Amino acid sequence: MKHTKKKGTVKRIALSIAGSISLLLGAIGIILPILPTTPFVLLSAACFSLSSPRMAKRLEESRLFGSYLRHWRTHEGVPRKTKVRAIIWLWLGLGISAALVRTPLVFIVLGTIGTIVTIHLILIKTQKENPDEILAPTGIDS
Repeated sequence: MKHTKKKGTVKRIALSIAGSISLLLGAIGIILPILPTTPFVLLSAACFSLSSPRMAKRLEESRLFGSYLRHWRTHEGVPRKTKVRAIIWLWLGLGISAALVRTPLVFIVLGTIGTIVTIHLILIKTQKENPDEILAPTGIDS
């Protein structure tokens, strides 16, 4: 009986560590466009749901990562504003990287990565806008 309990504890610890590492990579992916954020956050949620329900709940309620899980779970799509921000940050990060390295091969690689990620972001389902928000005054005179 002790052996099974010890095996369960080792499994929970391993899943907690894997979830934490995956979440760290997801956080880095917010800043570095080369790392995908959503798959790492989803992997973290899966690991935490098996190892620590408390951590899984904290992740779902997180201001930083909770929206990734909600958009995935509900299939409602990603808000347009989030897509635009992601594409801007993607190209800003790639542009800075290219400017620092200044190598033609790096330009090609970063440009290819940027193009593929941009296409991917555009093709992800866009969350439908609330009609009340569309009709709301924007403060910009036409």
